[in-house]
Amino acid sequence: MSQRIKVSCLFLFVLLSSAFVANASKIDFYQIKIYHLKTDAQEKTVDDYLQNAYLPALHRIGITKVGVFKPIVSDQAVVIEKLIYVFIPLKSFNGVLDLDEKLAKDKQYAIDGKTYLDAAYTETPYERLESIVLKAFEDAPHFMLPDLKSPMKERVYELRSYEAPTEKYFKNKVEMFNKGDEIGLFKRLNFNAVFYGEVIAGSRMPNLMYLTTFENKADRDAHWKAFSADDYWKKLSAMPEYQHNVSKNDTKFVYPTDYSDF
Repeated sequence: MSQRIKVSCLFLFVLLSSAFVANASKIDFYQIKIYHLKTDAQEKTVDDYLQNAYLPALHRIGITKVGVFKPIVSDQAVVIEKLIYVFIPLKSFNGVLDLDEKLAKDKQYAIDGKTYLDAAYTETPYERLESIVLKAFEDAPHFMLPDLKSPMKERVYELRSYEAPTEKYFKNKVEMFNKGDEIGLFKRLNFNAVFYGEVIAGSRMPNLMYLTTFENKADRDAHWKAFSADDYWKKLSAMPEYQHNVSKNDTKFVYPTDYSDF
C-alpha cells in the first residue's frame, strides 16, 4: 500500500470516527445493571455498596442522577429471587466503555466499597450480575427526571421490554414510537417517562425498553385506562404497517429505593 493511500485511509477513519462521536453526543446511552440475589445478607451488602460507594463515585465523575429500583412484591407473590435494578445515564457509548476504568482510578471508591469489591468467593454479594446497554430513541434523545410528589416507596415505576419477532419488526416498533408518535401520545397523557431506548446489548434481543412513572398504583391504572381509550392510540395501533411488531411484552413494576436519585 502506497504512503498516499495509507494517509487517505487514516484521514477517512478519523473523519468517520469524528462523525460517530458527534452524532452519539446528541443522544444518551444507558446501562441497566440487574443484581440477582438470594439472601437478605446479599441484598444488604449490595444496598450498602450502592448507597455508600457506587453512587457517590458516579456522582464524582459527573453522573449525578442514578436510579436504583426494587421490584414491587404483592403479599401473595412467591419471591424466588431478589432483584436490584440500577439505571445509569451516559452521554455516549464510550461512556459505557470508560465507566469501570474511571472507577478503578477512584481511591475513595475502593475504600468505601471494600466489603463488596473484596468479597470472598464463599461470600459473594450476588448470584449473578446482568447488564443491558441501550441507545436512546431519536425522538426521546435524553432521559427525563419524573415530576412526582408522592413518597419514594409509594411510587410505581413501570419498566417495559417489548421483544420483536425479528430485527425488521423491531425497527418497525421503534419507528412506531418515533415516526408514529407513540412517544408524543405518552407525553400528552403525562406518563412521566424517564427514557425510551433500543437495546444494543442484552439477553432478550431484539427488544426495546422504556420506563414510565406514576404517583401510585391507582395513578398508574388511571393513566393506562386513558391510554387504551385514546382515539389516536386506536388509530395508530390499527395501522397495517405497525402490525405484529411485538412478540412479547415483559412488564416489571418497581419502586425507587430511599437512596435512589429519582
